[in-house]
Amino acid sequence: MTDAPFAFALEARSGSARAGAFSTPHGSFLTPCFMPVGTHGAVKALTPAQVRATGAQVVLSNTYHLALRPGEALVEKLGGLHEFMRWDGPILTDSGGFQVFSLPNVEISDRGVRFKNPVDGSSMDLTPERSIEIQHALGADIIMAFDECSPYPADAATLRAGVRRTLGWIDRCSKTHAGHENRQALFGIVQGGVDLALRTSCAQSLVALELPGYAIGGVSVGEGHEQLCRVTGHTAPLLPDAKPRYLMGVGLPEDLMAAIGYGMDMFDCVIPTRYARSASAFTSRGRIRLTHRRYRRDGYPIDPACDCGACAAGFSRAYLHHLFAANEVLSAILTTIHNVHFYQRLVREAREAIVADRFEEHRSRFLANYSAQDAAARNADT
Repeated sequence: MTDAPFAFALEARSGSARAGAFSTPHGSFLTPCFMPVGTHGAVKALTPAQVRATGAQVVLSNTYHLALRPGEALVEKLGGLHEFMRWDGPILTDSGGFQVFSLPNVEISDRGVRFKNPVDGSSMDLTPERSIEIQHALGADIIMAFDECSPYPADAATLRAGVRRTLGWIDRCSKTHAGHENRQALFGIVQGGVDLALRTSCAQSLVALELPGYAIGGVSVGEGHEQLCRVTGHTAPLLPDAKPRYLMGVGLPEDLMAAIGYGMDMFDCVIPTRYARSASAFTSRGRIRLTHRRYRRDGYPIDPACDCGACAAGFSRAYLHHLFAANEVLSAILTTIHNVHFYQRLVREAREAIVADRFEEHRSRFLANYSAQDAAARNADT
């Protein structure tokens, strides 16, 4: 680990799409990037070496879940999250806000959020200060401000209250974070639901704080692809050109390709790992379900055009079909390797197209082919 400062270098553009690199104390990562989600300090079904082999350069872990179990004090005592999970590259931790607001019977106030601990039933508080303190103990390179993620749909009053709290809480996060700026980069989060005026005012207030990075939150809460594009296309240009832009919790391949075109740089989502465990694999010809009977005797790899560890090793669709039917854990491992690799290849090829100044052509070709093939694959698998 070095003491290098955080810095974002913008290396190429193609329309609004950007290619860059963000440096952290645990190394740099190229953008656009997709961060595999390791909620509990592990990307489900994969070792850190397997995650690295997919091409992933940065991973995400969750503040709320790690605070519940095993507790941030233990993680800190054992050397911090990098040492604890044996990942030597950059790590981002989210604030825990999204998970807390998803719980039942949550009490929200300007002070923070009170909820029942799902592990032992005790009453717990998560405030902006507490969220930052937990993230300091975990030791991730990039930490997220505590924000209020409004549900979808939500009325105007709810959205306004969410933005007001988000802006009040970023000030408290920044004060708690003072003195840690060279060790951890604090990103702010733009909220406002599908209200573009609220998105504008929230973004403007956050940009004035001159944070090292900015995120768009609240666009993976059920609003759908069209609204995601509407909000992202409006908000991305409001964020600083010289800072990384992170679209939180997104998403499907078509979501990523659209958002990259709007100028977003960083993405995370549980979709590639979650779908893998239910036998859904992403391929260059669309998404397939390996438990379908059509694959029972299929000797081809998951995707003949793929060079991931599962496909290159020759594991066949028939073998995966058998593993899922037999409830073997190897089914999840191989399909997760493939899906995470697919997402890494997606952002890598998008970056190459940006550097070559042909991103719009690349995106149009990908979306036209993938959407048609994906629909055909899903129809065939029903």
